[in-house]
Amino acid sequence: MQNHAMYLRKSRADMDAEAHGEGETLLRHEKLLLETAKKMKLNITTIYREIVSGDSIASRPVMQQLLTEIESGIWAGVLVVEVERLARGDTIDQGIVAQAFKVSNTKIITPLKTYDPTNEFDEEYFEFGLFMSRREYKTINRRLQRGRVAASKEGKFLGSRPAFGYKIVKIQGDKGNTLEIVPEQAEAVRLIFSMYTDGVIDPFGERRRLGIQQIARQLNEMRIPPARHDYWVKSTIRDILINPVYAGKIRWNWRTNQKRIINGEQVISRPRNDEYVLVDGLHEAIISDKVFAKAQEFIAMAPPAPVGYKNQIKNPFAGIIVCGICKRKMVLRKGSMAGNYKKKDYIICHARACSNVGSAYEYVEAKVLAAIRSWYGQYTIELEQKKAEPDINRIAIEKSLKLIETEIATLNKQQGNIFDLLEQGVYSTEQFLERSKNLSERIVSAKESETVMKASLSRHAESELASYQLMPKVKHLLDVYDSLPSAANKNELLKEIVEKIEYKKDKAATNHTGSPDDFELVLYPKLPSKNV
Repeated sequence: MQNHAMYLRKSRADMDAEAHGEGETLLRHEKLLLETAKKMKLNITTIYREIVSGDSIASRPVMQQLLTEIESGIWAGVLVVEVERLARGDTIDQGIVAQAFKVSNTKIITPLKTYDPTNEFDEEYFEFGLFMSRREYKTINRRLQRGRVAASKEGKFLGSRPAFGYKIVKIQGDKGNTLEIVPEQAEAVRLIFSMYTDGVIDPFGERRRLGIQQIARQLNEMRIPPARHDYWVKSTIRDILINPVYAGKIRWNWRTNQKRIINGEQVISRPRNDEYVLVDGLHEAIISDKVFAKAQEFIAMAPPAPVGYKNQIKNPFAGIIVCGICKRKMVLRKGSMAGNYKKKDYIICHARACSNVGSAYEYVEAKVLAAIRSWYGQYTIELEQKKAEPDINRIAIEKSLKLIETEIATLNKQQGNIFDLLEQGVYSTEQFLERSKNLSERIVSAKESETVMKASLSRHAESELASYQLMPKVKHLLDVYDSLPSAANKNELLKEIVEKIEYKKDKAATNHTGSPDDFELVLYPKLPSKNV
């Protein structure tokens, strides 16, 4: 008996209907498709449920999995409530879906019509349905965006996460949300603006403005908790100082998603938009317009970074070495001249509240290279041992996979039998649906186990392949590292073999106690291997 899959996905219209009490969409669709399967005597072995509503295949992981299986030819057909559930994305996404069904000769089955991709007329009808679905989606999306802009111009809050100092509340007697002040957090916001615009009184009795980093350090020392982290950092303080919501404004579309293709992959960035909406909000301001404007003047006066500064890699471990305590990326602090003596470069965690102690760059580099050499030697020996000995884990996984495949075959046979029992009157329609659902769930569970086993086998193969591909790269790095001309060259080679390096040091070394290289390093090579 040929196997069929069922694909269930909610649309925005379904979510709106559920909000008005019309019931759970996926359950209703599942029941409808099971009735269709019964009428057509189709063997449903897997039900795919997409719980996210995305306009592209990239944002729908279940659809990605289904397409992969369709392309491999394991399904005779896929049941959907309507063809529009398969693809509502752009022309490229629609083409991917149509091509997958056509190449694998997989049928698309709906309660109203079955589409045969090998039939020219069915193919045209299917593609036309996708085209009309895309037009409908664009119309709905334009209407939705217009509604959001109109709501923002009315001073309503549209975000899902409130700014620090506020909480989201429903507007009484109207649709939409607004913001309500959280008193304890609002006091911290006022303090931030006060320290930045008016300053504080220093020990000598003089008033002195604090910089953004100094404000973060001050708040951490005062034990004032931020919204989503354990301590304050510079970027969080700056975001607060430039956010007009604290002056009673609503800002919408300040950052918009922009899609670009880089190295063949779609990358989404969120640059600042000059044509954003800025209006008076319905919420109460925490600070005055005058204070906010003064803060913007000081921010504008801050010296800009040198041209190209951020793009210059000065640290060979940039983006690789992370703090073993707070998990933030660590940075290189260049040593300065002290008379005729130049202080050493240091690898440090820039989070002021973090207790991790930095170390001189030369000691970190030496220890990293020593660890890579050690790992290279050990892994080379392990590879030689694997060649000579049978892989016990692989054998066990292969045996488990055979048992699971036998179980799936048995369940498929049982599911085929229930159609005979339905025809003979042994099962009522309700009993058939219940039994069919039960078998489908057991098959789904077995298929999930099968997927896990196959993935495990695949990882074994990938690990072995990656080993032979990576080892020459590791040897090359060790051979040429000291002769590489720049930090960028070293960084590029390190990133080819290391996912990340965790660094941790509890106590600083002094002239009398401790060692300058008394710190812990954990290397994560780009292999499923033991940590070094």
